[in-house]
Amino acid sequence: MSPGAVASSTVRPAPPAVDVAIVGGGILGLACAHELRRRHPGLRITVLERESRLAVHQSGSNSGVIHAGVYYAPGSLKARLCRRGAELMFDYCAQHDVPIRRSGKLIVASRSDELPRLDALEQRARANAVPGLRRVDADGIAEIEPHAVGVAALHSPETGVVDFAQVCERLAAELRANGQQVLLGHEVLGVEERSDRLRLRHPGGVVEARWALFCAGAWSDRLAVAAGAPADPRIVPFRGGYLDVVPARRNLVRGLVYPVPDPTLPFLGVHLSRHVDGSLSVGPTALLAGSLRPGRAFRITGRDVARTAGWPGTARMVWRYRRAAATELRHAISRRALRDSAARYVPSLRIGDLTPGPAGIRAQALTRRGELVDDFAFSHTTRAVHVRNAPSPGATASLAIAEHVADVLDGRFAPGR
Repeated sequence: MSPGAVASSTVRPAPPAVDVAIVGGGILGLACAHELRRRHPGLRITVLERESRLAVHQSGSNSGVIHAGVYYAPGSLKARLCRRGAELMFDYCAQHDVPIRRSGKLIVASRSDELPRLDALEQRARANAVPGLRRVDADGIAEIEPHAVGVAALHSPETGVVDFAQVCERLAAELRANGQQVLLGHEVLGVEERSDRLRLRHPGGVVEARWALFCAGAWSDRLAVAAGAPADPRIVPFRGGYLDVVPARRNLVRGLVYPVPDPTLPFLGVHLSRHVDGSLSVGPTALLAGSLRPGRAFRITGRDVARTAGWPGTARMVWRYRRAAATELRHAISRRALRDSAARYVPSLRIGDLTPGPAGIRAQALTRRGELVDDFAFSHTTRAVHVRNAPSPGATASLAIAEHVADVLDGRFAPGR
């Protein structure tokens, strides 16, 4: 798994005025700062991160997969930016000596009744021009992953793995080396948007910016509303927990082994992931969380619970996905239940192979009607762009999302604007 959040240097005070303030020191905020600096070297850019380290949240707590674009609706932002983002991520890591591996992914139909869903997924992947995609039978599964079983599978050889926290570290170092500031411990507590600038209040004072980009993950809806954007969609937190496989049993999987996803559910299901450091994990769970911060499965923060429960869409979502919610609850409380899900396609996985692993919070946008937002989503206010929904494949697509955002902002950097 990812070694976790990226430590950084001594916290420096924020400048009183900048051209662009970027709120959020995860992979999206840093990628956007990187792209804006590349296009406009003269801009004064400052990244404001609330935590004392970078990549504390989603960027440092995920499967580390560079997706190839198999799952996403053709024509969607996810489909387009995932493919472009994967190419950019492989190139960036190669140029900056960040360890990366094209490990490949098998998406396994373990039973014949899953074949129609595999057929539909193959059609979608081919519409998205996923490179090297091929369909294999049971013998082909065994050839690629000797411990996996199933009736058929899709093989995506260009799917890769990386430690996204290391990518964050490299992006931040590059920004600092080019004179831009990446500041820690600068939580944005308030936003005041004026005709010619924004005032961002933080514990040490105020930053005034001509333009701002908000990549605040689980806090994105609050800051968007503070800047004048609509309240819909609201962020609801899902806790994703993993189990680690003991070192002696890491040879169970060479790359990545996933189930055929249920198209009625927003998540990809329990899978086995061989990470860039050679470790192997099983997960994640997908349990509605009682706090925006990772930790124990049933950690509760009163304010966060009240915001989630008070949103009209929450009760509608819970009712709509009530059966899936019961399954995820079993996964969260029972190591055996999580093992049993993965053992459908890697049956030699044993309970004794598993130890407690890390957990993270997925920030998922939810509409007032109770619909989980499937695509990437953005809001625009007079002088700001707000990333409102960027779950998986957000990390894969981060450098392409940065291009997308920079295209929106490019025309605004003329003198006097």
